[in-house]
Amino acid sequence: MERLERLELSAGTLRLIGSARVARLATADTRGQPHVIPICFAFDGRDFFSPIDEKPKRVAAGKLKRLNNIRNNSQVSLVIDHYDENWSHLAYVLIMGEAKVMQRGVKHRKAVALLRKKYSQYRRMAIHERPMIVIRPRRLITWGRL
Repeated sequence: MERLERLELSAGTLRLIGSARVARLATADTRGQPHVIPICFAFDGRDFFSPIDEKPKRVAAGKLKRLNNIRNNSQVSLVIDHYDENWSHLAYVLIMGEAKVMQRGVKHRKAVALLRKKYSQYRRMAIHERPMIVIRPRRLITWGRL
């Protein structure tokens, strides 16, 4: 288990985080009902960022369940994993932290730049105009072949 007081992550943990294209974000509503969805993300060495992008949504961006949950209960978990048919190669990183929703600012602009560098699709989307989830890790658990 790695703790994030100093953000000294192992090379293997950083490799998994850096190479992963998707993570699973778990939020919970005020009644404790869990909600888990896949997300695109970027990591700046301290925080994780996930935009509310322009992919089709069932409701308006500001009314998404994940955003409502974060506004009411900021405690979240994020799972980044690697699956392989050879189970000796399995690995995951479980991040537990506190999330908030950003609309603008210096950190928002930096997150947009990181996300556009990682995902070419975001270079054509107006994520700079949309809400951004920021997750500050409080605890991190690793498992498997890192």
